[in-house]
Amino acid sequence: MVSAQAIIELRSVSYQIAGTPILDDLNLQIKKGEVLVLLGESGCGKTTTLKLINRLLDPSDGEVFVEGKSTLEWDPIALRRRIGYVLQDGGLFPHFTIAGNVGVTLQLNGKTSDTRVNETLSLVGLKPDKFAMRFPHELSGGQRQRVGVARALAADPSIILLDEPFGALDVITRTKLQKEFARLVRDLGKTAVFVTHDLNEARLLGSRIALMEKGKIVFLGTPDEFASSDVLLARAYLETLI
Repeated sequence: MVSAQAIIELRSVSYQIAGTPILDDLNLQIKKGEVLVLLGESGCGKTTTLKLINRLLDPSDGEVFVEGKSTLEWDPIALRRRIGYVLQDGGLFPHFTIAGNVGVTLQLNGKTSDTRVNETLSLVGLKPDKFAMRFPHELSGGQRQRVGVARALAADPSIILLDEPFGALDVITRTKLQKEFARLVRDLGKTAVFVTHDLNEARLLGSRIALMEKGKIVFLGTPDEFASSDVLLARAYLETLI
């Protein structure tokens, strides 16, 4: 039975590639309206976990539930239309205008709305009259990431998955977008799963932090609980802040 509070649940989930374990008996419940940060170094299974949630991958063992329904019971396309996904490089189509990029998810859902495109551009701080008809190569890295977030929000999904969306940006732009993202998710009441290897980012954005190591969750709790954790990997992360 899926928890009544959990909008996403991973239950005894393992994932292997050619016999090599990537995730090992993962158990995780993500509550509606929270920002759950998956923290860990490259190769620990963070991105694989995201891909299991929107069924880009299926588990080798165990089950993943979204909105109370196993991902194996969801039509993959229907599931992905209910979940926004933001990549590190924005994942924009280079030959589409900004309006065209944001409108892609609306078209996939059988909707077209210039008004909604303009609304979501405004939400992420891009003036539609200035940016809608530009192309991705005409924007800065920070602006392209804003477009990526706008596209993920356009179809009004209940869940947003973000895979190190600010990782390639300079420190000033990254800090600004982190603060704006925190405000945006709070104001819109979305559930977000956010992947990062940056503890400062995890502490700023996360309602809870799931620290991953070698395909397992070795710590799960609030940023304050993380700060007092005696888990060795958590202590190692905290020492980098001193």
